[in-house]
Amino acid sequence: MDLQSYLARRAPDYVATAALGQCLRAMVEAGLDRLPLPGSGHTLERFQRLAAVGGHDLGLCKLYEGHTDALAIIEQLGGTPTPGSTWGMWAAEPPQARVKVSPAGHMVNLNGRKAWCSGAAVLSHALLTAWDADDQQQLVAVALDQPGVTITEHGWQAVGMSATGSVEVVFENAEAQAIGDPGDYLQRPGFWQGGIGIAACWYGAARQIGERLRQHCAERDEPHALAHLGAVDSALQAAADVLRFSALQIDAQPEADAELLARRARAVVEQSAEQVLRDTGRALGAGPFCQDRRFAHLVADLPVFLRQSHAERDLAALGQRVAQQPGEVWAL
Repeated sequence: MDLQSYLARRAPDYVATAALGQCLRAMVEAGLDRLPLPGSGHTLERFQRLAAVGGHDLGLCKLYEGHTDALAIIEQLGGTPTPGSTWGMWAAEPPQARVKVSPAGHMVNLNGRKAWCSGAAVLSHALLTAWDADDQQQLVAVALDQPGVTITEHGWQAVGMSATGSVEVVFENAEAQAIGDPGDYLQRPGFWQGGIGIAACWYGAARQIGERLRQHCAERDEPHALAHLGAVDSALQAAADVLRFSALQIDAQPEADAELLARRARAVVEQSAEQVLRDTGRALGAGPFCQDRRFAHLVADLPVFLRQSHAERDLAALGQRVAQQPGEVWAL
């Protein structure tokens, strides 16, 4: 069964963390997590499948994207994930939550607190960033079902994206495996390529929200709603075009620095998604927010997921990269 058929037939809208974990495990068992690697020549297919899950349920998509991203990173850095495992990709580094890594034979030990750990209560493994004695960032893989790992209930009071259970996890001499060398996580080309995958998730949800407006306009001749649909269409088309272009660029130059490409793509898709939320809400009024369960979940979840972007900070970083570009930056 392909991904679209699975979502249509076997994956209802999940609202509880445990149910999301069960669904992710079922998708893994069905082989639906085996996405083409970024830069493999089929990057657009990877983005399309992330968007499909995003349009179904953003809580599930958050876990699915993290799992598939972890698998790609492990493969890129020469590791082998445990068959049938489900993975989190935890790389947030707030100053109050840092994990230290120390050698322990052929493995390493982890100590400290990690924040923003999506799916921690329902996943089998996690790939996370930690810091060695030289204050270098090291990627490590850890099994979560061991005595040295404590899944807390702290740090997550969300309404939107509530089912992802992005809590804090405490490590006390937990055994882990180093993946790659210090610094590899950020230095590999796949880091920024994966960042565009996040934008594909945003796009999938925005497209589904826009589809609700398209269906409304197909049934009713309302000039104001049609004007909003025109705005939604132009926004979604811009987002789709930039994702397609990004996939082609990644496949053409899989080892190239994709930071500028990723920052542009994420900015375009974020702005498009925000416009879709605004125009769809203004066109449809309160009805679907209150009476359409799937729509209500998507419009509650998407603004929270979009905040994985850092808004003006990310735009400033994009502007800095653009200012440093030689020649015609926006040549046609």
